[in-house]
Amino acid sequence: MDGTVLVADDDRTIRTVLTQALTRAGCKVHATASLTTLMRWVGEGKGDLVISDVIMPEGNGLEMLPRIAEERPGLPVIVISAQNTITTAIQAAEAEAWDYLPKPFDLPDLMKRAAKALSRKRVAAPAPESGPQAHDDHLPLVGRTAAMQELYRLVARVMNTDIPVLVSGESGSGKSLIARAIHDFSDRRDRPFLIGHTGDLEDPAAMRALIGRAAGGTLLLDEIADCDAPTQARLVRMLDALDEGGPRVMATSHKDLLAQMEAGDFRQDLYYRVAGVTIAVPALRERIDDIPLLAEHFLARAARDGATPRVLSEEALELVRGYSWPGNVRQLENVVRRLAATGAEPQIAAAELQAALGNQPAAEPLREAGDGDKLSASVARHLRRYFDLHGGTLPPPGLYQRIMREVEAPLLEIALEATSGNQARCAELLGINRNTLRKKITDLDIRVTRRRKLM
Repeated sequence: MDGTVLVADDDRTIRTVLTQALTRAGCKVHATASLTTLMRWVGEGKGDLVISDVIMPEGNGLEMLPRIAEERPGLPVIVISAQNTITTAIQAAEAEAWDYLPKPFDLPDLMKRAAKALSRKRVAAPAPESGPQAHDDHLPLVGRTAAMQELYRLVARVMNTDIPVLVSGESGSGKSLIARAIHDFSDRRDRPFLIGHTGDLEDPAAMRALIGRAAGGTLLLDEIADCDAPTQARLVRMLDALDEGGPRVMATSHKDLLAQMEAGDFRQDLYYRVAGVTIAVPALRERIDDIPLLAEHFLARAARDGATPRVLSEEALELVRGYSWPGNVRQLENVVRRLAATGAEPQIAAAELQAALGNQPAAEPLREAGDGDKLSASVARHLRRYFDLHGGTLPPPGLYQRIMREVEAPLLEIALEATSGNQARCAELLGINRNTLRKKITDLDIRVTRRRKLM
């Protein structure tokens, strides 16, 4: 890397580690715990990149972004924050941040993003006149796992576009809430948000009425995969007839819509009209670390609604984390709110939770994230999405080598981090020759570094 980086964070450990890592990478670094000092440096023309925390003693780092853009158009800013909620991700995107990373962040990942920011000249864009005023307590989305952080970033990228969005995921995973969040944080937030359910979609008059009422806002086609062939054909015609004042179209599906299309059960022309961008909502069992956070959120909401304030015991928390939740977030919310309404003790015991789960669908064994079936399914999902993004055309030639590189590079990076950069141990772990590993490190331009997490 080459350039000068301005680091602003009131955590001395983070300033030190970032200074050392960026200096080793070839950058000059100015680090401070003061937003005033940061803005003075920016005003003096210093820095090719800013890395800033959000919550600082003198104020909010996000509020500095419009001033930075005004004084230094094109200066990229990477926002890092321990307040890793969708609000922060949305606000960072609306303030035209180059990138956003939640804390704790992965140091090699941040270094890659910094290198990318330094290597590209950012096109300046005016800050929006206003942003969403929602508060975390009222947000429909709760979660701090990597999967949810990536979902937040994708929501931030698509919210102010007119691209059709397909939200896919299992029943109860929160697909309609994702669609609603995209609308509520977009520049259409003051316009209608209407949902067309299967019955509405099958009735031409009801569908036309919905489109008219949603003009200028958002129309969500709920569980579109359940539409029969005549309804699909009618939807194509109606969507083609939308004018500039028509609603933005989003859709949800609990089925793999691409697979449905390939099997001949879903029209190709309709698929490409609703799946401009696909957002896959993870099942609750795929983000286990979010389960206690969600449970606490639902208990707090129930208490605000008049129920007895309650918390889960440690044993109950373990039971909550170990259950497979086939009904996803909706099932978790129903169970927790029932416990809040029916119990009088401040603490929810494991036995009480087990009794509440007794009437729920049977628990299924949780598969580890590294299971072969799980990995292959995830890879297949991403590859399908990659092809989908090219619409009706094929991707550029050389796909095999590009995909192999995309898979091989993170495998080697993670293995090197796990072995603290010891190439002999890494080669043994991977089952390849050490010279082969060295060649791949060079060919893939992999930086050998020790994996570190910053809290």
